Amino acid sequence: MRTLARDWRMALALAALLTAPLSARSGARLKDVASLEGIAATPLIGYGLVVGLNKTGDRRQTIFSTQSLVNMLERLGVSVPAGQVKIENIAAVLVTAELPAYARAGARIDVTASSVGDARSLQGGTLLATPLRGPEGQVYALAQGPLSIGGFGGGGGGNSVAVNHLTVGRVPSGALVQVASAMALPSSDTLALSLREPDFVSASRVARAVNDEMGGETAKVLDPGTVLVRVPEQYKGAVADLMARIETLPVDTDAPARVVINERSGTVVVGGAVRLGPAAVAHGNLSVRISTKFEVSQPAPLSRGGDTAIVPNVDVDVREQSARLVTLEDGTTLDAVVGALNALGATPRDIIAIMQALKAAGALRADIVIL
Repeated sequence: MRTLARDWRMALALAALLTAPLSARSGARLKDVASLEGIAATPLIGYGLVVGLNKTGDRRQTIFSTQSLVNMLERLGVSVPAGQVKIENIAAVLVTAELPAYARAGARIDVTASSVGDARSLQGGTLLATPLRGPEGQVYALAQGPLSIGGFGGGGGGNSVAVNHLTVGRVPSGALVQVASAMALPSSDTLALSLREPDFVSASRVARAVNDEMGGETAKVLDPGTVLVRVPEQYKGAVADLMARIETLPVDTDAPARVVINERSGTVVVGGAVRLGPAAVAHGNLSVRISTKFEVSQPAPLSRGGDTAIVPNVDVDVREQSARLVTLEDGTTLDAVVGALNALGATPRDIIAIMQALKAAGALRADIVIL
């Protein structure tokens, strides 16, 4: 518990450093907060086989794996009855990837292979050539290569060890683009920049940065998520040059105050804009432990009656840690919040409960996002 608390204090200190006020940090680039409207990656998906597994592949109850292997062998000129095929060394997978907006034929992209049967592990497997199709059914890329699962597993039966998730793997640069993306740069006199996080303040700052660079009223805010940019006369027909000029402009974006909580992993991320109203926090833990030990009761020696019996011995232990009161003044910043929570010796689970209680009391001036 002491090690967990120490690691958590280090994590909070790092969060305080990373979420310092905007005035103390350099602005982000425009390309990091906005992009051309309508320009996005295309999701790709395909069905394939992973071979070369060490008896950790699909089992006989996964019928489609056997059918896929038999069909592939027939195309290669090998005829094998489906009933005589053992599929312990293969696994059926769904292969997914994203085709970048301006990817051309011959480019390579990363792919992810996920087991769809009852394979235990894809460790050491190789993905066979798998066509990847877009939403309209057209083949855009061909994926193939050895899988990297970022973990390992060993053992069998009830004695086994596994590190990380073994039924999902990646093939870095494993797909070769066959068809170029059909997207083209806008040819109109006005460009629309779409903000990744819609916000009135951020949109206004993006427009101001473009106007300062290009002069005049080149850019204007249409809504919190869109900034319209008028293409200057010297950049007509050269939109790529215009984007290259404005994409590197520094922009100080704004963001709402948020506290992000992942209860599954016990992760809490507190944004730098979070402020607290006046509040007092008391924290204490009540733990109840119930343990049962089974003892054997035997009759006395040389006695004529009685049987050997198992008697449960139940022990109930109740412990309550002393609560400490911490007062938070109005307008308290993240630094003070970190110090207060460290003073309480709070664990991640405790901090989740404290944040939710502060929000319910109206003292936490931030949105709580639960993942």
